[in-house]
Amino acid sequence: MTRPILWEPSPERANATRMAEYMRWLDAHKGLSFQSYPAMWEWSVSHLEDFWQSIWEFFSLRASQPHHQILANRAMPGAEWFTGAQLNLADQVLRHAETKPDQEAIIFRSETFGRKVLTWAGLARKSAAFANTLRSMGVEKGDRVVAILPNDEAALIAFLGTIRIGAVWSLCAPDMGHVAILDRFQQIEPKVLIAQDGYINAGKTYNRQDVNALIRGGLPSVSSYIVVPVVGDVPEGGIDWYGLTDGEGSSNTEQVPFDHPLWIVYSSGTTGNPKPIVHGHGGVLLEFTKQTLHTDIGTDTRFAWLTSSGWIMWNSQWHALMQGATLLCIDGAAHHPDMMNIWKMVAEEGLTFFGAGAAYFTACQKAGIKPRAELDLSALKAIGSTGSPLPPEAYDWIYKEVKSDLWLAPISGGTDLAGAFVCGNPMLPVRAGEMQCRALGNAVRAFDPEGNEVFSIVGELVCTEPLPSMPLYFWNDPENARLKSSYFETFPGVWTHGDWIEITPEGGSVIYGRSDATINRKGLRMGSSEIYRAVEALDEVVDSLVVDLEFLGRESFMPLFVMLAPGIKLDDALQAKINNSIRQSLSARFVPNEIVQVAEIPRTLSGKKLEVPVKKLLLGGDPAKVVNRDSMSNPQSFDIYVAYLASQVPQA
Repeated sequence: MTRPILWEPSPERANATRMAEYMRWLDAHKGLSFQSYPAMWEWSVSHLEDFWQSIWEFFSLRASQPHHQILANRAMPGAEWFTGAQLNLADQVLRHAETKPDQEAIIFRSETFGRKVLTWAGLARKSAAFANTLRSMGVEKGDRVVAILPNDEAALIAFLGTIRIGAVWSLCAPDMGHVAILDRFQQIEPKVLIAQDGYINAGKTYNRQDVNALIRGGLPSVSSYIVVPVVGDVPEGGIDWYGLTDGEGSSNTEQVPFDHPLWIVYSSGTTGNPKPIVHGHGGVLLEFTKQTLHTDIGTDTRFAWLTSSGWIMWNSQWHALMQGATLLCIDGAAHHPDMMNIWKMVAEEGLTFFGAGAAYFTACQKAGIKPRAELDLSALKAIGSTGSPLPPEAYDWIYKEVKSDLWLAPISGGTDLAGAFVCGNPMLPVRAGEMQCRALGNAVRAFDPEGNEVFSIVGELVCTEPLPSMPLYFWNDPENARLKSSYFETFPGVWTHGDWIEITPEGGSVIYGRSDATINRKGLRMGSSEIYRAVEALDEVVDSLVVDLEFLGRESFMPLFVMLAPGIKLDDALQAKINNSIRQSLSARFVPNEIVQVAEIPRTLSGKKLEVPVKKLLLGGDPAKVVNRDSMSNPQSFDIYVAYLASQVPQA
């Protein structure tokens, strides 16, 4: 099926992109001329060494010692990249302080602190001062510095100061529960803990002093405890953040090997112990740099991604700063005082690129807001989306109610690789419901259950060649046992990501949701996102969740949980309307066995629906073990599904 084109760049706009500049550079410097993007992509994944070397050269990446081999070992896992190189990712950021010291590097818009601006010179000076503070605390290369901070000034300065000395960074959001945070940080035995003692969200002040005390008490490895005071005094034994970034520090950065640990990020942790995923300086440097071809970011870009500090998209903000773009960091409730709040910031700050989770855009659509009617969005050139599949109706809403001449570039990747498998290309048309292309250097394919590549039908998303940003390892994972079982058990030697994907004839792709939450009705398989599209297209339905299970001895019992608009009740007429929408959009096979009205749909802190934990629960899993509620944005919502399960037992 060929999906309709919603937008296409003019020849002038396409030729002015960084992707076009890179293609011209390949022609001039490497003698490589490609007539289409798919042809260039095929070269990038079949000639990995040549491709990644070209990224290094095109972007003039900095290294104090050059590499002597690009790919010493091509195995997955265990690939060895750019051996011999000595570098530091911070150098790629700080180089812009040399060329435009007094220009805006980062703008902060916070419910807690208001609006602040940090120049490039300020970012360099404050991060150097904090690096000096860490050295005075005895922090050395390889030590872990962890933080519980929002997407605000302290987090960005502390991260840059940490990696400047070769220490390893890890971050959690302040709205996470203490159990979830300890589940993460206890695994990596940090030396320094930084925590903000409170914050304001949706107009309400949250005091975190007692929670922080519990976390501090659960981390015996911590020798220095730094507090960003908001609601009270710094506790005894704590160190006040203010003043730690005011002095002078060495402008030098510690040079580390290409595969030296940069940060530790975590799986969603909704079940079991979160996986502590270690990425390296060099791998993230290369992947983030390459991503700017797909996001078309340069020194004149004004960029924001609406993200919690607990989501990998917080880390992704650095890919814009590495190119000298101006970054807007937003901390606060997206819906406060209303859904126009964020769009007002987009207009006021003159953003050229704005990204958010797909759930945010669908919520704007449901709210019926019309940003283009009220705001000057003339500067806005591009919108990004990720976190879950963006339905075609949201594409339509963006082009109708935000801006018609706009490049819409949804992406899909993940925390696991600190990057995107499929993404945007500013030179290509935008088709409804599709991501434009597979990312350069990422050998993404769709496999059937036997491991054969398939096109134009849904298959398992795999990556058949190594990437520099794939995990170095999981922390404290002897012989890579958890790493291998997480990604390489289904197809040995091939990364299996856990998503359903369709590769289109034009080279685009459609993500259909998690492959471990597949709907299989009488032999016909369907991604849950297609059911959500049919259900949530109705004005009465705000949100939904569906699971397919062999429940209480019944074959393929499929309940559909719906969160309805205020004042709407699930009566027979609405149930018929929902079923009819599914029947007409998909097939009668996917009409649910039961529709249940609920107050909330359970989601992770990054906004993903908890399909798998709900499925495990309804198949008889222990409610205390199938989900870690401290990793949820709305932990109380899970009680609804526990109660639903209890209501079914007498019917067995």
